[in-house]
Amino acid sequence: MSPIDPIAAATHADPYGFYAALAATTALHRDESHGMWVAASAAAVEAVLTSPSCRVRPANVPVPPALAGTAAGRIFGALVRMNDGAAHCPLKRAIADACGRIDRARAASVGSREAAALVPRTPLEAFAFVLPAHVVAALLGVPADMRPDIARWTADFAAAIGATASPDETARGIDAARHLLDAAHALLRAPADLPPDALLAALAREARHAGRVEPDIIAANAIGLLSQTYDATAGLIGNTLLAFAAHPAAGAEARTDDRALTAFIDEVQRWDPPIQNTRRFAAADATIAGTAVREGDAILVLLAAANRDPAANPDPARFDPARADRRSFTFGHGAHACPGRTLALVIAASAVRALLARGLDPATLVRPARYRRSANARIPLLATRDACP
Repeated sequence: MSPIDPIAAATHADPYGFYAALAATTALHRDESHGMWVAASAAAVEAVLTSPSCRVRPANVPVPPALAGTAAGRIFGALVRMNDGAAHCPLKRAIADACGRIDRARAASVGSREAAALVPRTPLEAFAFVLPAHVVAALLGVPADMRPDIARWTADFAAAIGATASPDETARGIDAARHLLDAAHALLRAPADLPPDALLAALAREARHAGRVEPDIIAANAIGLLSQTYDATAGLIGNTLLAFAAHPAAGAEARTDDRALTAFIDEVQRWDPPIQNTRRFAAADATIAGTAVREGDAILVLLAAANRDPAANPDPARFDPARADRRSFTFGHGAHACPGRTLALVIAASAVRALLARGLDPATLVRPARYRRSANARIPLLATRDACP
């Protein structure tokens, strides 16, 4: 059955026919059941994500109430991706510049090393989450003996800032945030102990160049790199494995050729994206995508639907790793576009190679997949048929 709810669609077995129908309407449309506007076409999504009238948070709720006044709230409130305005642009540029300095070959080497170490001792259902946290922690300069704790705290923090967090998840995330801040501050206080190519050191340098030297700002955005990568890359890994099972001919070349594997994963992030939607909030009355919105209105931005809009990608339902001029909104667009696209592809490739080398046959994965509870992420709960009772 097709979903009828644009939020529940993110974890539906097959939401893409539903998305295609929504994307056929180029203007925003109103979903009264959720009390918000919905942007689904490529034109509408692009209009919202580039509108100067749209913000990433409601003006009167900069931090989720459950996190306000806590360590998790300190991190959330300092994240570049959760802020707009004059303070946002220089720091966003600093983060983008720091991420841009990550050498792809080095990231691939770290990813392969961490994946090889983790895959023999990590259950399949956990591996897609643990690996991104270990790789980003290693790139930041976190010592190897601290990475398991960093991964565990990142998991708890990421769950706490999600829209579906339970009270228990929120409490664990607040505690994890204290540990993450303590660890980040400790590393920042001893910069000489960081590797010369550590991402944390680069982030601190770029932040200073941008005029932001507050340790909390630097620490929070380093933690943000961990939490942003955690869910999104886990979803990309899982959806790539499912795509291998669904498209064995395309997957055969990707098994043996690194360039083909990268192209395969790049098509997965468009075709079955790990982040399906995001939200924006009107900071003033405006006309967006031909629709009049009022100050304070919320807009659900269906990134996954825009990816399947034929105006952006001809024959969008076709899975084609060789697709020319691929357009994808999965990593955002405009001022808040995510700078971590390349890193996510590299980590996902490392994960897939390690799992295939370990003997995983994607054809044995349980399908249709079940998905982790989420309001915006599409993360399959991986299991093989042999593992089922």
